[in-house]
Amino acid sequence: MRLERFKMEREGLVTEGQEVEISERSAVTGQYTYLVEPSVAMSGIYRTGQRIMSRKGTIKKIEKTEKGFYLLVEMKE
Repeated sequence: MRLERFKMEREGLVTEGQEVEISERSAVTGQYTYLVEPSVAMSGIYRTGQRIMSRKGTIKKIEKTEKGFYLLVEMKE
């Protein structure tokens, strides 16, 4: 299992326990970012060796911080 963090701008778009789809955005530079669809939350930047291979995951926790909301998504990898 792999647990990754995604930044979400607005509250209430998804719920804990919900299964979500993950899409990959790549750049020519070998860096990748990921979206929880439909554009609910975005990951940080990953290098080629760190790529997320799963395209589905489950939201384990939604964290509220001073900087916004974060999703902890668990994927089978």
